[in-house]
Amino acid sequence: MIVTPEDRIQSLDIWRGPIDIAPLVGGITNRNYLVSNGGRRFVVRLGSDIPVHHISRGNEVAASRAAHAAGLSPAVIHHQPGIMVLDYIDAKPLSADDIRQPAMMARIVRLVRSCHRDIGRHFRGPAAIFWVFHVIRDYAATLDAGGSQHKLLLASFLDIAEQLEREAGPFEIAFGHNDLLAANFLDDGKRLWLIDWDYAGFNTPLFDLGGLASNNEFSVAQEAAMLEAYFEAPADDNLRRRYQAMKCASLLRETMWSMVSEIHSDIEFDYSSYTAENLRRFESAWQSFRNS
Repeated sequence: MIVTPEDRIQSLDIWRGPIDIAPLVGGITNRNYLVSNGGRRFVVRLGSDIPVHHISRGNEVAASRAAHAAGLSPAVIHHQPGIMVLDYIDAKPLSADDIRQPAMMARIVRLVRSCHRDIGRHFRGPAAIFWVFHVIRDYAATLDAGGSQHKLLLASFLDIAEQLEREAGPFEIAFGHNDLLAANFLDDGKRLWLIDWDYAGFNTPLFDLGGLASNNEFSVAQEAAMLEAYFEAPADDNLRRRYQAMKCASLLRETMWSMVSEIHSDIEFDYSSYTAENLRRFESAWQSFRNS
């Protein structure tokens, strides 16, 4: 007997009476559904651990709870292996165009700084760590073992990652979101929310800032404004270089994430095109970094 996602959601014992289930678009490491029950709405996330991507659903639940306690994310209503139920927030996902607007960027930077400063105080359980250079090394081993079509690039990637790790230090450690795509920010008209904690863990703040800028294609002037707003002072040459190194690392990790997904994901998504786009952006950022 085939058990569908809808069957799994229907079987949860938290519902009171009949429910309506509708799939939500997006989500390339899990499947998301909107559930209506008893006059309330919920988001149900279906997804197992994904070891090749360092995703632990236990860590995701712990980070989601901590983010809610810090006032940044919706409440976790229920969880069990492979399923997490969240309170629904009636809000609009942002686009990269939205985030690049000066007023919105200022709000986003404050939210990211709160993530880094506040969530770690509420996080419970074993420390969740996201160290991008370890992830890159592990991705390289996964791609090599999996016979990826990109194998010839791996030696170069590893050499670049070693250079970037040297250049990016010394490292401040904070609790990072580590996946600051535009759609992970929600605007309900009054305030912003930050969602989707699949990759959350302790990291350097510069990784999130580099990811925010690269994912949303900030200009040089916008990057400078972001750094000044976050650190509440103009960035000096040392900080700019460390930041640029982490931005390159963020782009390299996203590229390799997509390469790994090409051979391991069963979610319908055009990973090949995503790989090509991120590889182009990484190579451009790396060239700029080398020439700076």
